[in-house]
Amino acid sequence: MTNVSIIGIGQTEVKEMWETSIRHLAWYAIEAAMDDAHTTKIDAIYVGNMLAGALSHQNHLGALVADFAGLRGTEAVTVEAADASGGAALRQAVLAVESGLVETALAIGVEKMTDQTGSPVEAAVATGLDADYEAMQGLTLAGAGALLMRRYMYENNLQVADFAGFSVNAHANGADNPLAMYRNRLRAEKFALAPLVADPVSLFDAAPMGDGAAAVIVTRHERALDMVPQPIRIAGSALATDSIGLHDRRNVTWLKAAELSAHKAMAKAGVTPEQIDLFELHDSFTIMAALSLEAAGFAARGQGWQLARDGEIGRNGRIPISTFGGLKARGNPLGATGMYQIVEVARQLRGEAGANQVENAKIGMAQNLGATGATAVTHVLRAAE
Repeated sequence: MTNVSIIGIGQTEVKEMWETSIRHLAWYAIEAAMDDAHTTKIDAIYVGNMLAGALSHQNHLGALVADFAGLRGTEAVTVEAADASGGAALRQAVLAVESGLVETALAIGVEKMTDQTGSPVEAAVATGLDADYEAMQGLTLAGAGALLMRRYMYENNLQVADFAGFSVNAHANGADNPLAMYRNRLRAEKFALAPLVADPVSLFDAAPMGDGAAAVIVTRHERALDMVPQPIRIAGSALATDSIGLHDRRNVTWLKAAELSAHKAMAKAGVTPEQIDLFELHDSFTIMAALSLEAAGFAARGQGWQLARDGEIGRNGRIPISTFGGLKARGNPLGATGMYQIVEVARQLRGEAGANQVENAKIGMAQNLGATGATAVTHVLRAAE
């Protein structure tokens, strides 16, 4: 088990914020996290971001964010791992505190998608794929998701309607989340009728991209106990990688990096899948939810979709997922998504989830994926005993 705990959390809404700059977005989340932790003393900042250089024409976010947050002079760098950048930023903060070289670290994920529209956004998002063998040939992220979904359906003799439970659950939970991008509920019978994005992926499969920022502050566990009434222990943390290109994987319908990172994080935390009370997974597409449940050990290969069909992923089910709406309803601010997952698990373990609360939640897991799973970052969180 790591010796690192969360003492502060903060987040913004996820939506289209046309008149808000990326530095302001970051500051709103940082201010909320520092208020929550009752501290302004930060020794290092790790900024998770994917697209600021391409869409906002702004790199060098470490210095920019530190300066605008009133932390000029603080060590600060940007962490990039496609849409796993937020989770990767927290991973760096955990390593820094665990090493003893940093006392208090701030990890923030921030993404501004609305500085451009249309094809430039699609092209920027596609940089998370293999540039030579996928993106250059015209493959988009949605297209890659469609390839995965089509193959999975073929291998398991499924229809599009069999995935409806994932989106129905996400929207049911998002409806109770005031920070969610979409708060509308979805009827299962309407799922397969949605307009296609990339056959068989439809609008009801794909998570909407938006602007947002979320942040957490971490320090040593024994110090956290003296600082806040409810520190959340980061019991396990792990990052693993796979090939970026789908064509290079031995089994295209198995997320190897997700498997490795999940089992390493759970081993570090000393827990098994049966002990996890909720799982914030990376449902950028419904197929990714099914594959993540299988890779993490919650379902056998080819059976992850059954958990959604049987209602096992709801707040009262065997393994609640997307408890605040997930990427599908809360929204997917790419490089910030992993940090939203951490904030949401922390709120559950604090008992501060309101209408979205999973009863008696003590151990939660968050898994942030880059693109089609070439990077997977998993964190296991425990409520303070």
